[in-house]
Amino acid sequence: MEHHSPDHRAPIEVTVEIPSGSRNKYEYDHHRHRFVLDRVLYSSVHYPCDYGFIEGSLADDGDPLDVLVLIAEPTFPGCVVRARPLGVLDMSDEKGHDFKILAVASDDPRWDAVASLDEVSPHRLREIENFFATYKTLERRETDIAGWLDVNEAWAIIDAAMEHGATHQPEPGTWR
Repeated sequence: MEHHSPDHRAPIEVTVEIPSGSRNKYEYDHHRHRFVLDRVLYSSVHYPCDYGFIEGSLADDGDPLDVLVLIAEPTFPGCVVRARPLGVLDMSDEKGHDFKILAVASDDPRWDAVASLDEVSPHRLREIENFFATYKTLERRETDIAGWLDVNEAWAIIDAAMEHGATHQPEPGTWR
């Protein structure tokens, strides 16, 4: 797999499903081409960043690759945000491995100087870890957080998901 310097790669395009601060878990239904309310989170937590996916990608769990976007103001479901990856949260849930790419909004000047995980507040990273460690607790569904991987690992995961997405389709109709 060819690796590029992260500084010379174009931003990824993230389709936002859930804006920062929301307790509503929206999902894009790839079969019906619309956003649906999957559930309201059972726990007293909210999404710490805008949350969405890379169109055309396919992760190990059968869904497009998940991306968290740090941005000053929440966007909205369906908004496409250009973003620069910084790293990846290595985690798993009941479906298996579930990487979460962490990126910053390319069009938000507040994040212009941030190019790696080391430049994100350690507290912000702990908040994100805590959210994913606890958001399914009251549903009696476990998650396991293994830690953070760097920007080169993030690009390798993105490249693999894009290659997989080019030859496979996401599961039709993610909504129950």
